[in-house]
Amino acid sequence: MKTSKGIKITGWVLTGLIAAALIMSAFMKISLHEMVVEQAGKAGVEPSTFRMIGIVELLSVILFVIPRTGIVGTVLLVAYFGGAISSHVFGHQPLGTVIGFEVVICLTAILRFPELTERLIKGIK
Repeated sequence: MKTSKGIKITGWVLTGLIAAALIMSAFMKISLHEMVVEQAGKAGVEPSTFRMIGIVELLSVILFVIPRTGIVGTVLLVAYFGGAISSHVFGHQPLGTVIGFEVVICLTAILRFPELTERLIKGIK
C-alpha cells in the first residue's frame, strides 16, 4: 500500500508532538516534580510509584518513535492511556486530555502504519 508524502509528513509531525509531550511528562514523573507529587497525593498513590510509571511511559515513547518498533510502541501507549483513563474515572478526574491523547495516538498510528490499518480493516471483512 503506497502512502502519499503529505500523509507521511503528517504522521511524523504528530509523532513528534506526542513524543515531546510524553517525554516531558515522563521526566516530570521520574524526577518527582512537585506537581506530580501533588497529583500522586490526590490519587492516593505513593510518589515513588510515579517514578516507575514515568520509566514505562518513556520506554513506550521511545519504541513508538523508532519506525521498526513503532507498532509495539503504539500498543504500549494505547494500553498506558487505557490505564490512565481508568485511573481518571476512579479518581473522578477530568477525562478530556487523556482521551484526546488516546485518539491522537490512534490517528497517528493509522497515518504512520498503513499495514496495521490494512490488517485491522481486512480482519473486519
